[in-house]
Amino acid sequence: MTATRILTPQAFAKLREIRASAPHKIAEVYAARRTRKVLTGEQIFIIAADHPARGALQVRNDAEAMANRYDLLERLAVALTHPGVDGVLGTPDIIDDLALLGLLDDKIVVGSLNRGGLAGSSFEMDDRMTAYDIPSILRDRLDFAKTLLRINLSEEGSLNTMTANSEMVSAAAAARLPIMLEPFMNARTNGKFANQLTPEAAITSTAIATALGNSSAYTWLKLPAVDHMEKVMEATTLPTLLLGGDASTNPDETYARWKTSLALPGVRGLVVGRTLLYPADDNVKGAIDIAASLVHS
Repeated sequence: MTATRILTPQAFAKLREIRASAPHKIAEVYAARRTRKVLTGEQIFIIAADHPARGALQVRNDAEAMANRYDLLERLAVALTHPGVDGVLGTPDIIDDLALLGLLDDKIVVGSLNRGGLAGSSFEMDDRMTAYDIPSILRDRLDFAKTLLRINLSEEGSLNTMTANSEMVSAAAAARLPIMLEPFMNARTNGKFANQLTPEAAITSTAIATALGNSSAYTWLKLPAVDHMEKVMEATTLPTLLLGGDASTNPDETYARWKTSLALPGVRGLVVGRTLLYPADDNVKGAIDIAASLVHS
């Protein structure tokens, strides 16, 4: 990785020791964490790191790019010490590590509820939650919840996914906790399930997602920056964050698409993971610099 190392071997040794002999200290760190408002300006920039929990370790042609937890944490440290990064999204294992490493003060912390439908499994479209729930996010004083909503009209498992998302939205609203839904229409293509990235699919998934739960008061959306994004944003009044997209895409094209979409009414920032944590030139700070300048211009 093209960056000065931020985390020392001693920091990792301390992390392992606490996990083994003093796990109660994790709760103490959360209780003492300095928090912030979600919105302090027009837009926010969140780094996503919930991919390993789905078994999604590949970046471009490297099937195990995200397998090394220490390397991932170092990349996250580069991101979270950047002044233009507002926060991080992850499952409890990642967030607990970052908390123990002292990287979460004054950051927006988004707890990923994760999804159970692992790629290639017989239950791939049954995305019931497997990580945080709303009570645990409140317990740890996190700032946001996030869930994925894949809808495949040919798969019965999608009904469980929709029901689970609806329940989480209702619970978050009752707790006055912001929750971002990441909706996709999904279909089987060449024997594999694939999210549909057309404007029509994005509009349809947005319409379904915004109606889930018994209140939309605390619902946000996390949407792909597809073609004709202005039409997609006309489909909702909810605050919307743009997801990062495919890490294999030409980065200049990706940045240009983000810049255009960030200017649209209702778009409140970026939530990006592998595209920035594992850029093609491996310069994490350089990639973060560019994305941060687009969000906080």
